[in-house]
Amino acid sequence: MSVTTAIFLALASGFAGFIDAMAGGGGLIQLPALLIGISDKPIPMILGTNKVPSIFGTSSAAFAYFKKVKPDLHATLYMGAPAFIGSIVGARLASSFPKEVFRPLIVVLLVSVALYTWKKPDLGMHENLRFARRQQNLALLLCGSVIGFYDGIFGPGTGTFLVFILVGLIGYAFLKASATAKLVNIATNFGAILSFQLTGHIWWKLGLLLAFANITGAIIGARLAIRGGSPLVRKAFLLVTTILIAKVGYDWLVS
Repeated sequence: MSVTTAIFLALASGFAGFIDAMAGGGGLIQLPALLIGISDKPIPMILGTNKVPSIFGTSSAAFAYFKKVKPDLHATLYMGAPAFIGSIVGARLASSFPKEVFRPLIVVLLVSVALYTWKKPDLGMHENLRFARRQQNLALLLCGSVIGFYDGIFGPGTGTFLVFILVGLIGYAFLKASATAKLVNIATNFGAILSFQLTGHIWWKLGLLLAFANITGAIIGARLAIRGGSPLVRKAFLLVTTILIAKVGYDWLVS
């Protein structure tokens, strides 16, 4: 790999960590950069290597949040455990499952998410839990399984979907939802890493190089989100969702 390519990937990973720490969606930057930078590698190796900086950056953001914003550890457990298992299953199928199946569905879901959030300016500004504990647990288990599977098999937008589920469905404020989503995202990344490592589809040297850049961006993004609170996270969430729609929609049209 040339020095120029390494610098390009490191810059992309740092910006991905910054975006992901605030509102999720860092994969829309990091994964395409890897697809360009190491296009000669098999797709499973690109997906597996992508998870290494992701888990380090997400862990750093989670730690930064934890010092200032207490995530819901109960929700993390009920969502994170099935997400971990789902991610392992998804990663095992990543090499054989056609990604084109996801793109139109993801575009529709993201457009719905963006419109719903935009039309409700008070959404996520304050905590307003909508379910009794048992119903909430069931919703978290189901959503965690689906999101985990998606993250293992494809990935871009996972953090964004996690934040929206916690805000739009469960009723958390954006800042707390973002902090909780980071912990769940650690579980999905870890599950995918285990699965990809078993098949030898991780380029560790590159992954660890990008991890340093991703951590730097994640810490800056988390601190900015904490300082700006839920209003800033909501704006970042809408911006990231809009970019995701454009990116996935473009890929779908040209594929």
